[in-house]
Amino acid sequence: MNSEERKYNKWIVLLSIVIPIVVTVLFSVKIPNVEPLSFLPPIYATINAVTAVVLLVALWAVKNKKLKLHENLMKFAISLSVAFLAMYVAYHMTSDSTKFGGEGAIKYVYYFILLTHILLSVAVIPFVLITYVRAITNNIERHKKIAKITFPLWLYVAITGVVVYLMISPYYV
Repeated sequence: MNSEERKYNKWIVLLSIVIPIVVTVLFSVKIPNVEPLSFLPPIYATINAVTAVVLLVALWAVKNKKLKLHENLMKFAISLSVAFLAMYVAYHMTSDSTKFGGEGAIKYVYYFILLTHILLSVAVIPFVLITYVRAITNNIERHKKIAKITFPLWLYVAITGVVVYLMISPYYV
């Protein structure tokens, strides 16, 4: 690890801890007397879908030595994830959580996907940050090494975000 990369470590640790805590706290806060932002779930599900596509195109770009395109796509993917998070929190601060209404085996499938999506969405935060820092500090070999872990985790989170939305959308009020 080079010294330039090391200076980002405190930020990576701080953000990896603070983001999930803040989201959890805000998830339980309900803003009184506001109109529920019920239009947001299909928008942030679409953002997840776009993120998945952007990640796949970014992989293609780097494999084809289109490094500037790869860089720009990855910055865009991070921006999309931040936008998703802001909308997700805003929705849950103004709306009650929707209960999944499926029964039988599909209920277990839904909760498995939801649980893995939530756990990996938290776990992927430090991976994304470390991968990004290794790129901007030009530590490319270490960047490639961790990107092989980050990419499938992030892609899984993006895709399962869409799947969770599609599975629960019939139950939105």
